[in-house]
Parts: sequence; C-alpha cells; structure tokens
Amino acid sequence: MSKKLSIIIVNYNVTQLLKNCLLSIEKYAKDIDYEVIVVDNKSTDSSWGDLIPEFPKVHFIASEKNEGFAVANNKAIETAEGEYFLILNPDTELEGFYLKEILNFADSKDHFGCLGVRMHDAKGNFLPESKRSVPDMFNSFEKLFTNFKKKNSKSYYRNDVGEFENAEVEVITGAFFLVKKEVYQKVGGLDERYFMYGEDIDLCYTLLKNGYQNYYYGKASILHHKGESTIKDEVYLERFYGAMQIFIDKYYKESKPLQYSFLRAGLKLRHKIELIKLK
Repeated sequence: MSKKLSIIIVNYNVTQLLKNCLLSIEKYAKDIDYEVIVVDNKSTDSSWGDLIPEFPKVHFIASEKNEGFAVANNKAIETAEGEYFLILNPDTELEGFYLKEILNFADSKDHFGCLGVRMHDAKGNFLPESKRSVPDMFNSFEKLFTNFKKKNSKSYYRNDVGEFENAEVEVITGAFFLVKKEVYQKVGGLDERYFMYGEDIDLCYTLLKNGYQNYYYGKASILHHKGESTIKDEVYLERFYGAMQIFIDKYYKESKPLQYSFLRAGLKLRHKIELIKLK
C-alpha cells in the first residue's frame, strides 16, 4: 500500500545523530502516513546496527560498499512507496509538526519541483545554504573569493528572501529535500556521477530546466549539525571541488564557454588555496 511520504536517510558513521534524527521523526510525523528508509553507506562504525531493534518500523538497508550519496539515495528510492520523497541528512532533527502543512503546500502547486526549509546549527545560527541561486560566473566568484554577502541581494545565497519567509528560489539543500516521486523519476533523480556535494544543486537546476518550481519554506525549521561527519582533508576537498567541476562540465562547457573557462580557473585556484591551508 502506498504512503504519502517516504523519508530517506543515508547514514555514514553518525549513529548517535541518526538516532536523534529518527526520534525527531517519531515525535513530529505522527499525523501523516509515512515510512522511513535508512541506507547505511558501509560505515566503518558498525554501531548503527544497534538501532535496528530500537526502531522496528524503520527499513534499514546495508550497502556493501560506499558508492556515495546519490547512489545510496537512488538505491533507497527503488523500494520507496511514498507519493513524496523527503531526502534527509542523518545529522538533522525535525523541529515541529509541519510535515502535513508542507505536503499540503506542495499539493497546492501545479508545477512543484522541490522544497527545503530553514536550517540552523546547534548554536542557533541560520545556515545561508538553506536558500541559494544556481551557480554562475558572478555569484560563484563571490562565493569562492570573498566574504561579501550583500543584504537584500540575490547573490549566491538568496539574501533577498527573508529567513522566515516562504518563497520561490532556485536551489535548496540536500539536507532536507522534498520532491514528488513522479517528478523525481521523470527527471532522472540524483546524478550518480557526484559522490558527495553538488548533487542537490544539480537536481534543483534539472527541475528548473524541466519547467518545475522550487521553494524555500522558512516557516519550518530543522537543526542541522553541519559537518559533524565530515573530515576536512584532501579527500573532502577533492570531492567538493570535483563536484563543482562536474556541474560546470555538464552545464557550461558547451553552452557558456567564457563562463566555463572563468569558473574552471576559479575552482582550480580556490582548491589550491585550500590545499595550502591544510599543510
């Protein structure tokens, strides 16, 4: 029997955070028909298995190898029964009974693409990546090389949209990504060329290019323990800047060669600067 919502979580070495995330779902998703699918992406810490008896309604899947975020989500989605998918990070916690409200909002839109919510960290600081623009030559330069964040401007971070507003935006984050199953499948889902990082931007852009509209829902919020499972080393930098390279190769190489050359050079330079900082 199909459900209204499938919540899909990819776990990697964050058992305690995953537990908190699952508890928050149990608490705040009571008024909707939902399922939870957790894919463990070959964690080196096997303690996630202790959660299986603790959360008997959750469908746990163990990956045989870590093939990245996009592959793991797409694997979970093959078994998902929901009309909507909510791709959710394991290091997040829901903070209210708003899922029904969000689903009603999504149902009311004729060309609904995806939806993200207001995110804040453990100190209560708003996370600006909750609402973004599609990367281009100008906002990417601002993001890569300056701390310049003009208030009320439509730059890389959509500072023209209020933190607690509901508004149409271009890009939301993969930490909380609501999308209709039918639409997700129609546009091809997450691009598996991305190992980690960038796949959310790519999917948002793909939805826009297919005539869908993406939304930021600032009236709802999640706690995001950002980067708790991320070690900022050379592998991280390779994946992060590699993801941006995949994006510009895919969308700008042929259609916008000047922007492409500029962005490619900027990414290489920024990557080098970050590597020097590590040493």
